[in-house]
Amino acid sequence: MRCSNAMWKSFPNLQRAVVSRPVYSSAAQMEGKQMPKQKVLFICVHNSARSQMAEAFLNLICPDYFETRSAGLEPGVLNPLAVEAMREVGVDISGKNTQSVFDVFKSGQFSPYVITVCDETSAERCPIFPGITHRLHWSFPDPAALRGTEAERLEGTRKIRDQIRARIEMWCDEICAVET
Repeated sequence: MRCSNAMWKSFPNLQRAVVSRPVYSSAAQMEGKQMPKQKVLFICVHNSARSQMAEAFLNLICPDYFETRSAGLEPGVLNPLAVEAMREVGVDISGKNTQSVFDVFKSGQFSPYVITVCDETSAERCPIFPGITHRLHWSFPDPAALRGTEAERLEGTRKIRDQIRARIEMWCDEICAVET
């Protein structure tokens, strides 16, 4: 399956042209070999919204290429507005649990890609994972910090959701082009 197929089959209502993203090198595809998945860890402060949305979108956009998970510096509970915003585009994150980045670190489960999706100050608090790790920082506003009525906060969360999806799509295009 190509990276983009799963997402666009799942979300036909998204008004966007599909850009195919090659998942494996053509030599591996010809030989019928499946390349190992690249592990990605998304980190934010509470693992309640941004990192959960990023994990879900990467799992949908490139499920054959990445093994994705998320964690938080101070894990909390899932943000109900993030759950609702994702539900609106056909993604159910309601059953997800939050977890601590330090528990991931202590488990010895390391990822070649560690991507922080919180503000820069919070990202600096993340542990340094040993080994070869590409540490990336993509700053997104915190849905928990949004003010206003519930409808206004939901609209803000939708905007953050869409920014995260767009950044995931762009990164998949970059990584798939480099790795193939």
